Amino acid sequence: MTKGKIGYFIIVSAIIWGAVIIGCSLKLQGTECYNQISFILSIGAVSHLLFVWGPLAGQYKRIKNEK
Repeated sequence: MTKGKIGYFIIVSAIIWGAVIIGCSLKLQGTECYNQISFILSIGAVSHLLFVWGPLAGQYKRIKNEK
């Protein structure tokens, strides 16, 4: 995986998560489910950071050290 491809993954990931969080917030605003759903979205975002961005950062460091 090249340095440029890692950047695309990060950008696409951020756009997707941003759209999901904003969409859910707008749809649920003013309902009693808002707090429950925001907790689930927060857990999803943290999990995504750990299991997707963590390995991508490791890959980036590996590529950087090879050069």
